[in-house]
Amino acid sequence: MFRKSLKKLGLARGRYNQIANFVLAQSEINIAIGDKAPEKYFQELAEQCDGGKKRYGGITKAAQMNANLRANCLPETLLGGTIPNYDAFLEERRKLMARKIQQWFEAL
Repeated sequence: MFRKSLKKLGLARGRYNQIANFVLAQSEINIAIGDKAPEKYFQELAEQCDGGKKRYGGITKAAQMNANLRANCLPETLLGGTIPNYDAFLEERRKLMARKIQQWFEAL
């Protein structure tokens, strides 16, 4: 969830600067999202993947977007409109990150 939207909710810096809340994104995408709530920009991402206006990068297919979410350890349910509260999001993302790290180590 983007820092600007969490700041608007009044969260302290230590709450929104969680490692599980960081995702690398192109500057253009960060600027386009701005301080929009996750409910808004994930709805717009879903529309973009369903033939709608391109607002955030060049991904226009749901399968590609879901692959991108998986690669970034983000719950795929976000694209389907299921936006958990911030703490539930952090918990789920930490699990996905841990699973990916475990898979990397097992592949060594």
